[in-house]
Amino acid sequence: MMRHDLILTSVTRASAHVSRSPPRAGTLSSRREVAVEVRLPDPNDALSGVDLFAGLAPEARQRVIAAAVPRTYRKGQLLFVEGDPGESLIVLRRGAVAIFRTAPTGERAMLTVVRPPDVLGEVSLLDASTRSASAEAIEDCTALALSRAAFMDLVRSNPRMLDAVMRSLGALIRRLTEQNADYVFLDLPGRVAKTLVRLAGDSPAPLVTIDLTQSQLAEMAGGSRQSVNQAIGSFANRGWLRTEGRRIVLTDLAALRRRAGIDR
Repeated sequence: MMRHDLILTSVTRASAHVSRSPPRAGTLSSRREVAVEVRLPDPNDALSGVDLFAGLAPEARQRVIAAAVPRTYRKGQLLFVEGDPGESLIVLRRGAVAIFRTAPTGERAMLTVVRPPDVLGEVSLLDASTRSASAEAIEDCTALALSRAAFMDLVRSNPRMLDAVMRSLGALIRRLTEQNADYVFLDLPGRVAKTLVRLAGDSPAPLVTIDLTQSQLAEMAGGSRQSVNQAIGSFANRGWLRTEGRRIVLTDLAALRRRAGIDR
């Protein structure tokens, strides 16, 4: 689930009703005015754009919202830690959350960055197990927390919810499989390029700003900070990106895709 920094959002198409009004006096009869009535998304629907709940009727969605608990997280705050009980599904409404694993030595590996309108924590809800990774707010965040009991009631009573859950798990498995393959088939600069392309998502903008530190980028690409800095410098020399403080501005996504071995 744009401001200048990269926030990936879903676009909801407004439905339009077109009606033709009769010609006004003094105009040619062949000219007709077209009145367009646009139905915008309900601003009170906190689940707007969340694929997991897209199949629910509006009344059911409002019941979910009523049962959920609003949460706020400051930048740097942990939402949960690997091994914690998986007690709630978190629907992210604003901000960004990094999902990571920690090695016994203390080293971190960032797996992905979650942005609205995505959810996190659904895996441990389904198998009633503990959290498989940790989550940290990398921006100030607002979210909704839905308990496991309420979530499972939804899945049992709404078959379309089960389809959405299966798609979500399928996407997770595909992402993890691809990441494992990247460590085999891509060198570090290729992994850095692919990480940047993933973070850019489907943004059509000619310039995309990635608001991550190079240390965080190194965690995602699976390299040392120094090696990732060298790759970033090489890409900058080629004109594929530029750095602005802690931010990275992508200026040539097509070149980065080619370096990452991604066919568009």
